[in-house]
Amino acid sequence: MSEKKVVKIVKRSERAQRKPVKPKTARKTASDMVNTVTSWVSEFQERQRAETAKAIDNLIRSRQQPNEA
Repeated sequence: MSEKKVVKIVKRSERAQRKPVKPKTARKTASDMVNTVTSWVSEFQERQRAETAKAIDNLIRSRQQPNEA
């Protein structure tokens, strides 16, 4: 596969206005990814705990009610 390279033309008058762009370091990028995944896992665990607590509560309530058989 061929990769296309993008070239941006900057006029001389715009050169002075531009701020130098610092690329993110590999460590910062990796840290961001780890933080994102960690937050996803935390959200998933919280959701699972809430669903489990609700299911257990419903189960206990259904056992406490007298059976009408």
